[in-house]
Amino acid sequence: MLATVFVVAACGLIYELLTATISSYLLGSSVTQFSLCIGTFIGAMGVGSWASQHIEKNLLRVFLLTEVALAVVGGLSAWSLHAAYAFWGTGYYFVLFGVLILVGGLVGLELPILTRLLSGYGALKNILASALSFDYIGSLVGSILFPLLLLPMLGATRTAFLVGLLNLGVAAWNVYLFRERIKRFSVPLIGIGALGALLFVGFVTSDKATGFFERGLYEDTVLLARQTPYQRIVITRRKSDLRLYLDGNIQFSAADEYRYHETLIHPAMSLSASREDILVLGGGDGLAVREILKWPDVKTVTLIDIDPAMTNLAKTYPALKELNQNSLSDPRVITRHEDAYKFLEKEIKRYGVIIGDLPDPNNEALGKLYSKEFFKFVKERLGRGGIFVNQSTSPLFARDAFWCVGKTMRAAGFNTTPYHVYVPTFGDWGFTLSRAAPEPAPDITKTRLTGLKLKFLQSANLITLTAFDADTSEPLVEISTLDHPRILNYYEAETKRWE
Repeated sequence: MLATVFVVAACGLIYELLTATISSYLLGSSVTQFSLCIGTFIGAMGVGSWASQHIEKNLLRVFLLTEVALAVVGGLSAWSLHAAYAFWGTGYYFVLFGVLILVGGLVGLELPILTRLLSGYGALKNILASALSFDYIGSLVGSILFPLLLLPMLGATRTAFLVGLLNLGVAAWNVYLFRERIKRFSVPLIGIGALGALLFVGFVTSDKATGFFERGLYEDTVLLARQTPYQRIVITRRKSDLRLYLDGNIQFSAADEYRYHETLIHPAMSLSASREDILVLGGGDGLAVREILKWPDVKTVTLIDIDPAMTNLAKTYPALKELNQNSLSDPRVITRHEDAYKFLEKEIKRYGVIIGDLPDPNNEALGKLYSKEFFKFVKERLGRGGIFVNQSTSPLFARDAFWCVGKTMRAAGFNTTPYHVYVPTFGDWGFTLSRAAPEPAPDITKTRLTGLKLKFLQSANLITLTAFDADTSEPLVEISTLDHPRILNYYEAETKRWE
C-alpha cells in the first residue's frame, strides 16, 4: 500500500508537469503557463481532498475507479491538448483547464482514501506520517524522472500514455492485493487489462497521432518531427520550400532565408578589425555559418548551440545539409553544445566578430540572453575593433522589444546601430550592430561586399537598412535585466496584438 502511495504521487506530479510543459511549448511564456497549470492543479487537488470526506463506503472501489479514471484522462491528456490547439484554437484553454481540474481532482482523492485504507494497519499518526513521506518522495522521483528521462526519451505524448499505464498497474496491483474483499476479482482485472491494451496501442502509435495533430498546425507537409530535451523540432516542405520550426515558431524558410542571413552576417564581418576568430551564439541550423565561411580570412568559427539534436540534423539531414552547404562539417567550425549564457560566463578567448542568432525572447530561458548581464559577457569576449551583431526581432511586430534590445546593449557598454530588412516569411525584421564603447557605433554604409556571392545584399541597399518609419521608430522603453526581464513583457504584449 505504501508502494502504491509512492507510485501514484509520482504519476500525479508527472501529469502536472506534463500539462505545463505542453502549454509552454504551444503558447510560450513558460512562467505564466507553469504558474497557471500548477496553481489550477493544486486547487483541484484541494477540491478532491475535500470531496473525499463525503465518501463513506466502498473506499477500495472508489480508489480503483479513481486510478482507472486517471489512467484514461491522464493518458489521453497530451493528445487532447495537441488536438485542441491544432483544431480548436481559442478552445485550447477549455481543454487545458478541464484536464487540470479532472486530473487534479482525482489525484486529490487518492491520498485521503489511501490513508483511510491504511488506517487498519497501525496507529493513525504512524500511518499518516508514512503515507505523507512516501507521497513526498514519490513526487520528488516524478519531478526528477520527467525532465531527465521521460520527456527527452519518450516525448510528451508517450510519457502521458506510460504514466496512464502505471495508474492502471496500480489499480491491477490493488485488485490482486485485496482480492479476498472483491467478489469475482478477475472481472475488474479483465477490464483493466482491456484498457491497458488500448493505452499501450496509444503509446506505440503516439508518433503517428502527434504527426496528425501537427499537420493541423502546419500548412506544409511535415517531413520530420522530433522532441529533444530542449525543444520540439519540426521540418516541413511545400514544393521546394523547406521550413524549420522550433516549439511551433518558424526559424527560416528556404525561399527567403538568405535575406535574413546575409543581412545579419556580412555587415558585421566587413566592419570588424579582425575576421580570424568568429563566435556564433545559436544558429544551429548552420545557415549563419554558411555565410561566415564566404570570407576567406576566417580561421575558426565557434558555434554555441544548446541542442545537439539540432546541429546533428544540420550535419546529416539531406535537405538541411544541402541548404547550409554542409557548413557545420567544415574543419574550421567548432561546435559546442552549451547554454550561451554559461559559455560566455566562463569563456576567456576574445573574438573578432560575435553573432547573436538566437530565437526571439518568447520565454524566460531565452529572455536572459537579451539581458544587460548577458550583453556584458559578450562585451568582455569581444576583441579590439570587434563587432557584435544581434538579431533583435521585428521593429514592426514587436517594436518595444526591438528597441529594448538596443537600449539594453547600450546599458551594457556598446555603441549601437539598429537596422532592419524585409524578409517575406517574417515581415520587417531587425538587427543591432555594435562596437564596445568607447569605440564609435559601426557605420553600416561602409560595408564592403566585393568578391562575395550574395543573392540579396549589395552596396546600393545598405543605406536603406538604417531608415525607420514613424511606426517603427524608437519609443520610450526600459532595459531588460535578469532581475527584471522587461523584454519578455514587451514581446508577449506586442506579438499578441498580431495573432
